[in-house]
Amino acid sequence: MNICIIGSSGHVPYVLRGLKGENDVYITGIAPGSVGENMDGLDKKVAELGFSHKRYDDYCQMLDELKPDIAVVNCFFGDHFKAASEALKRGCHLFVEKPIATELDDLYKLREIYEKSGVHLAAMFGIRYTSHFLTAWEAVKNGAIGEVRLMNAQKSYKLGVRGENYRNRKTYGGTIPWVGSHAIDWLYWFSGEKFESVFASHSTKFNQGHGDLEMSALCHFTFTNEVFGSVNIDYLRPQNAPTHDDDRIRIAGTKGVIEVRGGKVYLINNKEKGIQELPLVPEQNIFKDFLKELRGEGKCLVSAEDSFAVTEACLKARQSADEKRVIYF
Repeated sequence: MNICIIGSSGHVPYVLRGLKGENDVYITGIAPGSVGENMDGLDKKVAELGFSHKRYDDYCQMLDELKPDIAVVNCFFGDHFKAASEALKRGCHLFVEKPIATELDDLYKLREIYEKSGVHLAAMFGIRYTSHFLTAWEAVKNGAIGEVRLMNAQKSYKLGVRGENYRNRKTYGGTIPWVGSHAIDWLYWFSGEKFESVFASHSTKFNQGHGDLEMSALCHFTFTNEVFGSVNIDYLRPQNAPTHDDDRIRIAGTKGVIEVRGGKVYLINNKEKGIQELPLVPEQNIFKDFLKELRGEGKCLVSAEDSFAVTEACLKARQSADEKRVIYF
């Protein structure tokens, strides 16, 4: 299979790591997906993997000339829709950075294009595949806490110094769709329910000159079956913290509570006394899983339906925060 990569601004390492051990998948071309995007680092990494790829300035020209089986879209977030649309129209399977669009109208247009395409699509919700989140999900799926009723998730990042594309809503899309999308995905994934409504708030205060970038946000989701979930999101993690991020989730069910924090999983339920630290299952790779689906060897843990549903939830949460009102699905 032949891969072309559009952009270098997101989680393209999922692809580079996922290609290890794959003997029939090749990167044949790379191109920027946004004006001003620097492709030098990606160019070097692809070459180090041993691929003889071509570098383009125009990704449409690249898609037309190389006709890839898979397009990886990984540019500035506000340009995801345009690049993803061009790839789908050409019949490429699509592995796309999240959020897959930064405006609701564009998201709905992209879904229409996808549904006519006959190809596979997955957004880069790769944290599902980390050992701690995968361990917790398997425990919940196997009934460790009974029926899920209440969820509280956290995404906390260091701010550092962000590029210009983070400082403008048009190119960035907002902190809820970018940082918060992972945590919103966990709520959807763990609950198995559908989104019904959201009320959210966000603030740009104390963003150290980063323009439109929101430093903090809080979202409350109501799901079907009267399941509730909240997400707190921030760039307030101190620079001297031991890790860049602090990802957490607490899920309360009818028979127990499970928590993910600090890369570990803790369970309290009605079967065992005290707090159990669960042994972690091995980490997996989202792009390898995507390749398996293309080969007909199984279903990718992140489906197209997941990708569209979570993106819609992120954009409606941002709308709620902008308009200071409840938004319904």
